[in-house]
Amino acid sequence: MSTEIESLQSDLRRFADEREWGAFHTPKNLACALSVEAAELLEHFQWLTEAQSWALDEPKRSEVAAEMADVFLYLLQLSMRLDIDLVAAARRKMIANAKKYPVEHTKGRIAKITEG
Repeated sequence: MSTEIESLQSDLRRFADEREWGAFHTPKNLACALSVEAAELLEHFQWLTEAQSWALDEPKRSEVAAEMADVFLYLLQLSMRLDIDLVAAARRKMIANAKKYPVEHTKGRIAKITEG
């Protein structure tokens, strides 16, 4: 696992421990919080056109970055509580996706492979 991620995990653990939040950081609660934060991220794009979503001004980019950080931190905490190596899981998922969506059948297509 990346030393950056390990360092961030250590910082997250210390942050929660100092506040005695461990009892609240159950997998269910962390998954719920992750979902809420993902919705808050989505809210920033809700009524934008495609072009507007690509052209966020700096204040909006900062707000989006903060929401992305919240999503990332809750996901990382959930992986820690469930003892899941998130980097390894992501790599396994990328391998599975490469098999599920081979380039020769999916290049330039948005439809699912099962839709023909």
